[in-house]
Amino acid sequence: MAQDIADALQRVAAVLERRPEAGVHDDAPASVRWDGGTRFVARHPNGAEVPTDMPREFGGGGGEVTPGWLFRAGLASCAATCIAMLAAREGVALRALDVRAASRSDTRGMLGLHDSDGSAVPATPQDLQLQVRIAADGIAPAQLRDLAERACRQSPVPCAVQTALPLDLRIAAGG
Repeated sequence: MAQDIADALQRVAAVLERRPEAGVHDDAPASVRWDGGTRFVARHPNGAEVPTDMPREFGGGGGEVTPGWLFRAGLASCAATCIAMLAAREGVALRALDVRAASRSDTRGMLGLHDSDGSAVPATPQDLQLQVRIAADGIAPAQLRDLAERACRQSPVPCAVQTALPLDLRIAAGG
């Protein structure tokens, strides 16, 4: 399987080296549909769906993942995927790869509340950690750390977080 990944990535890289403009593309949009209350269903153009809801404390049912968790899952999944792809490209046969994204948030920010000094509490997580556990037979831990760091530097979601990608908010109200 790793060789199949490496071969596919080599083919794509060869095409993009000849035609760099082919690398620029629109990403598949994520769409959500309101399903009542705080429940939404996120949809991929291929038909895959992921329901989300808020915990009971926020008036939700608490039976689905939250949007914040989905963000962390996307962060961890993107980083893990890029690590696995780079390992395959470099001929590293992984024995284990687990990635965990964790954060700490102040719920007051989501409610638009202010701190004791009058400043708005940010709705963003206060910190974000990406924890990688990686193992491969015959590869030194320092080499595996280097591989994981390089992969995360070219992983789209972690890079978007690190560069604080600006959001172009477009609102159509009414009708």
